[in-house]
Formats: sequence, C-alpha cells, structure tokens
Amino acid sequence: MKIAIVSDTHNNWANFKKAIEWIKKEKIQLIFHCGDISSQETIDDARKLFENDIKFVKGNADYDMPDLPDFMELEIENKKVTFAHFPAEAKKMAQSGKYDMVFYGHTHKACLARRSLGEGGGGKSKECLLVNPGELAGQFYKPTFAVYDTATGELSLKILEML
Repeated sequence: MKIAIVSDTHNNWANFKKAIEWIKKEKIQLIFHCGDISSQETIDDARKLFENDIKFVKGNADYDMPDLPDFMELEIENKKVTFAHFPAEAKKMAQSGKYDMVFYGHTHKACLARRSLGEGGGGKSKECLLVNPGELAGQFYKPTFAVYDTATGELSLKILEML
C-alpha cells in the first residue's frame, strides 16, 4: 500500500488539488494531512476530489476546526503509524518506542530522520522513521509532499512543480 503524507496547505487549494490529482493517478489509497489545512472548505473540497481516505489532524492555523484531533494513530500492514502537526510531539512519539513511523508538519521544511530505539525482536535494532513532508502551500519552500510504500519501505519526496 502507498500512503501520501502532506502538510501545511494553508488554503492553497490549487497546490493541494494538483497533489491529489497526482496521488489519484498513482493509485495511492490513503492521505495523511499533518495539519495547517486552514479551512473546513479545503477539507470538504479534498474529500470530494479524493474518493479514498484522507485523515486530517489539527495544526496551529486550524483554530476554527475544533473537531480535528491533535494526532492520529493507526496500524497499517503491521506497522504502527502516528501523525501530528508539531515537531516536539512527533519527536516524543518517535522516541517512545511505540511507533514504526511518525509524520509531522509545522516547520514547512522537508526532513527525514531515523531514531534508533535499541534492541527489537531477534536481536535487531528497531528504528522509527520521523518524517516531515514539507509544505504544500509554497510559502517558504517549494511545495512538497512524501509518499511511503509499505510493501518496499521506500519513502520518497515529491516536488510539486516536477509532477
């Protein structure tokens, strides 16, 4: 299964729409949005355009959307995944040893880190991927998002203008 991870759209519907259209074309079935959507209208438009599942969490620019959760936890193909908006919370989650992958936003800057969590099963060192997909708004950096393939373990960064 492939998962798209986006963050910090800040009501830039043109960029979010372009990303969703590419995601649909690639037959990606799930989108995680790591906050700073900025309006219910953007959520509604995204859900209309993307017929599969989009999961949203609240960012600091989402103050008028009290129903959004601060973070979300899921298990996908035997991997524990969580995502939130703020880096400090994401780092705590990654260090907890509870998750295989943690996604977050807020900084608008794409980042990948691997947190070693010590010994896992079978004497192997367990790692947690800590990923910020960048921003779709294009406010500070080029618009980007990430795609994670659960079958291969491959994580890739997509630069919107290159799609």
